[in-house]
Amino acid sequence: MSLSRRGFVLGVSALLAGCASSGSDHRANYAALPAEKFPLPAMPIDKLDPELRRQQVAYASSYTPGTVVVDTPARRLYYILGDNQAMRYGVGVGREGLAFAGGAYVGRKAEWPSWTPTENMQRREERYRKLAGGMPGGPNNPLGARAMYLYRGGNDTHFRIHGTNQPQSIGLAMSSGCIRMLNHDVIDLYERVAPGAQVVVIQALA
Repeated sequence: MSLSRRGFVLGVSALLAGCASSGSDHRANYAALPAEKFPLPAMPIDKLDPELRRQQVAYASSYTPGTVVVDTPARRLYYILGDNQAMRYGVGVGREGLAFAGGAYVGRKAEWPSWTPTENMQRREERYRKLAGGMPGGPNNPLGARAMYLYRGGNDTHFRIHGTNQPQSIGLAMSSGCIRMLNHDVIDLYERVAPGAQVVVIQALA
């Protein structure tokens, strides 16, 4: 799926227009989650940049409610709520040359997913070859608490929106191409996103 330049520019304009709504209860958003398969402790929000915290924002766009829009340069993900509102999350993105771009859809979802490095990752680094048999889900798994698998034309792109066991990477470009979220945030997004939901990943204008 490709994006027209007009749609691309509209998307960027809408993202730039987003501003925070008041009333977000950040401590509640990042409280302990003891009912999880692998319980999560509360996040110390004083160590999390306020701009990276989950919050509802004003977001004027023509995207259908339920669409996920990722602004790669700004390190932000928006879940479109409708009525010119969106839920905004801070994310980590792929480092230069590895970032995903364009349109896709959520082909499947998984809780505390297992992970197998892609063949490209295994070719690039020996440490990934040691995990060719896969890693079970859990606190040490790099996919974190949830994963949403991005597809195009019925095929897995091998890019994901997922949690992370490296919360310090949120707001940075250092992944192998996937879109990372805090575990608390990816759990929230996972509950909102339906299988088949459209995903638009916007890179910088040329």
